Amino acid sequence: MKVLVTGSTGQLGGELVRVLAGEGHEIIAPDRRELDLAFPEKVGDAIRAREADWVINCAAYTQVDQAEAEPELAYRVNRDSAAGIARAVSAYGGRMLQVSTDFIFSGKQSCPYTEEDRPDPVNVYGQSKWEGERVVREILPGALILRTAWVYGSRGANFVRTILMAAASREELRVVDDQIGTPSWTADISRTIQALIRGDRQGVYHFTNEGVASWYDFACAITSLGASVGFPVVARRVLPIPSADYPTQAIRPRFSVLDKQKIRTLLPAPIPHWRESLHAMLKELYQCEESS
Repeated sequence: MKVLVTGSTGQLGGELVRVLAGEGHEIIAPDRRELDLAFPEKVGDAIRAREADWVINCAAYTQVDQAEAEPELAYRVNRDSAAGIARAVSAYGGRMLQVSTDFIFSGKQSCPYTEEDRPDPVNVYGQSKWEGERVVREILPGALILRTAWVYGSRGANFVRTILMAAASREELRVVDDQIGTPSWTADISRTIQALIRGDRQGVYHFTNEGVASWYDFACAITSLGASVGFPVVARRVLPIPSADYPTQAIRPRFSVLDKQKIRTLLPAPIPHWRESLHAMLKELYQCEESS
């Protein structure tokens, strides 16, 4: 099967290319020079020229705070280029998976969000991703939407690597404790995508690792598990703080846990808890850095 992965140099796209290539698929991984989602008018030609069986759109504008200052770019990448991909895929009869986010929800409810719950984004990033979902499904009703959350991996910039760097040089870290979600490892997300396209699925699915956490919980686990695998950690304290003490340009959902009941029955193995996956990722990252 021929699979085209957008955003293949990013943390999720790069991991997905590795996972799918291991299954023997023909992988097309255009770089930004070949496929730049900041220019929606050019996207369709690039997709049609490849005619992949599946197009997995991992590329996105993900700078949540910066999106408030440059909403036009966020919408070009997250909505307009997603639409361009969908039109191209529809034209030649291919399949498409659009990666989306927990940030399409407001975070105002206190139970996990199901695929049927009403999106109500509270920032530009979330709104642009929700509009991307809608336009993809309007153009390509058989599209597959996978929503995930709090993504981290051994590639690229993310919360795990940021905390490891801070913990290596500062004795005290202050981290928000009133935003609740679930950390999700790119390796687990990639294996889930693999299972979905193998099953030729369509519609909307949620996937994260199991469990829930605040950013404070996540940071505590990163420092303790990071130290256990060999990362230098000098931080003696991780202190919980309210969001009000760490103001940002964009509002964040206070609760964005995703319900995974729908997808559990489709997966070949139980979904790992986020702490288990974090430990595995940290060991992998440490081994990579030691050998480089």
